[in-house]
Formats: sequence, structure tokens, C-alpha cells
Amino acid sequence: MTHPIASLNYSERPAGSLRTGDLLLLPDATRAAEIRHVDVDNDDFGAPAIIRATLTGGGVLRIAASSVVLVRDTEAEPSTEASPADLPPADLSPAGGSPADGGPDDDGPELQLIQHLPGEDGSAPAAPAVVVPPLPVAPPVASGPSEADLALIPVPAGTPESVVDAAAEAHPDALGVLLLSDRLTKGINTKSGSCLKDLSDLAHELFVVLKDADNALAVADLLNVLPFDGNPGRWSSVEASLALASYICRQRGEEARAAVYEKFLRAPDAMESDPFKARINAKVRQRSLNEPNLYDKEIFRAIDNSNPDAEREWRLLRLEALLFLRAHGGSQTLGGPELERRIGNELESVRA
Repeated sequence: MTHPIASLNYSERPAGSLRTGDLLLLPDATRAAEIRHVDVDNDDFGAPAIIRATLTGGGVLRIAASSVVLVRDTEAEPSTEASPADLPPADLSPAGGSPADGGPDDDGPELQLIQHLPGEDGSAPAAPAVVVPPLPVAPPVASGPSEADLALIPVPAGTPESVVDAAAEAHPDALGVLLLSDRLTKGINTKSGSCLKDLSDLAHELFVVLKDADNALAVADLLNVLPFDGNPGRWSSVEASLALASYICRQRGEEARAAVYEKFLRAPDAMESDPFKARINAKVRQRSLNEPNLYDKEIFRAIDNSNPDAEREWRLLRLEALLFLRAHGGSQTLGGPELERRIGNELESVRA
């Protein structure tokens, strides 16, 4: 018996040349589907890697860019062939079989559109299958500290407010510490972005200005044990606290404890469940690490204007950026030794 698809005229085409409206022969070579839209995913070098053919009625067929596919010749005589408009309703089935069959659908929820062509004897095609939508991808779960990690971080003595109060009592003449502690001792709410910012600022004030590493770590640890909750605004304060704690511990030779802080700092980077989005996020993140904003223009402008207060504020922001880079292990443009040198210079400038 002659194969049903043999009655139609198909020609070989590179996958990269697929266009909207093409009638594509599917992998089983018995059915075809019309392309509604074509997208191209590039690899990390910018070359086309995967062709995503969105098919009429929904569903996506993934094709390697180097593949050769069969597409119906649009110049062929349409005397006896059925046009896409004459074909029966589309049938959606999981691409390459069900997960139980071990097909490609194990990697994701994408569907493949199948259209049944009439047989040579004119018999009616089989009834289309019921469309079963894929299960939605579960959102990433907030990454919290493990018990083993938490064991390396000392448990605070007393309430968070008492930790702040003890730090303030150690520096009764430090106005910056007193202003921050007055607000915090009224009640610490870890759901409040402004409260987290005050805690982070207090930890930096204690270490950067007053050289009090012990109290700075105690205050920072009130933030360091908080998991990433998906809110970038609140997380920026925790991030700054983790970077500071990592630097202090590295300076004191507490390598294991510093590694835990750095692990927490990088936790949100691995929370994206979609592989494609994860690759894009990694490239954007690496670019930001390679080209950090170190506030050079603002610092030079403050120096030119003889404004030491503004210069100090900009240098504090630069110090936070350098500490963040250091906790990430450096970047492709700024390595560990260079970051240590720059951090030392900024600390000396701010403390002067």
C-alpha cells in the first residue's frame, strides 16, 4: 500500500528557512501541520540553535537549526491534494510521546500539533484526540538556609532588638548608630523593607566607620538568615548584609562561615526553573558583574566641587558594590586580589 503522505509533493528544506504558512511533515512522516509562527533560540555564541515552530491551533515543534525537514512544495499542482483549509480539525498530542513512554515531552510541557491527512481511498481520517493541556510549571520555592549552614552562624543572644541595643551601648557617642538604633529598638519587622535597610545600614556603620566587626556581624546575622522571598527591594538589604559578613569573616580567617554567607547571596541565581530563562539571567548577571557601577563620575564630581560629604556617600556605595563583587568571587574583569586592594582603599578613604 502506498504511504498516504506520498501523494503530496514535499521538498527538503533547512530548518532555518521555515516560514509562516509552511505545511511541515512531522517526525512520524504520516502527518503534517501548518506553521503559524517561527521563533529562533540562539546558543551562547549567538548562533541559531533551536527553531521553535508554533503550529496552527497551538503547540510548538522544536527542531535543531542544523536539521533538514520536509515541507510541502507550494508550487505543486493542487489538483487532487487537500489544502490545509480542507484538512480536518487539528489534533494535539504530547511531542514525541507521553512521559511514561520516555519521549521528549519529559523535558517540558510543550505540545505538538498534528493534522491527519485523508487516505488514498478517500476514507475519513481518524477522529481527533482530546486536547489535554500540560500542567503549569510550579513557581520556584523560596530558598531558605539549611540546618547545616545555620549551624555555622551563631544564634543571637536575646531578641533582635536586644542585639541592636547592645551595639548602641557599645558606641554611646556615635550619632549614626544612635539614630538607627532608636528606630530599630521600637520593634524589628523583617517584612518591612525600611526596617531591613536600617539593619543593613547599622551593620555597615559599625564595621566601616567604627571598626567594630563583632557587633557588625551580630547585627548583620539578623538579616543573613532570611531566605530570598522574591522581592528584590527587600533582598537588596539582605544582599548587602551578606556581602559585608562574608568580607569580615574572610578577614578573620573564618572561611567556612564566609562560604555560607556567599552561598546564601547566590541562592536567588539558581531559582529560575526554566533552562532558557536561566541562561539569559546568567548572561545578564555576568555582564553586570563584569561592568559594575562603581560611581566614578559621581565621586570625581564631588571632589571637583570640594564636597567631602557627597564624596563619602558615593564612596560608601562604591564599597557596597565592591563587597558584593567580592562575595561573588570576583568577575571576569575584577579578580579577588584587585577587589581586596580596592576595598582596602575605600575603607581607608571613608574612615579618614
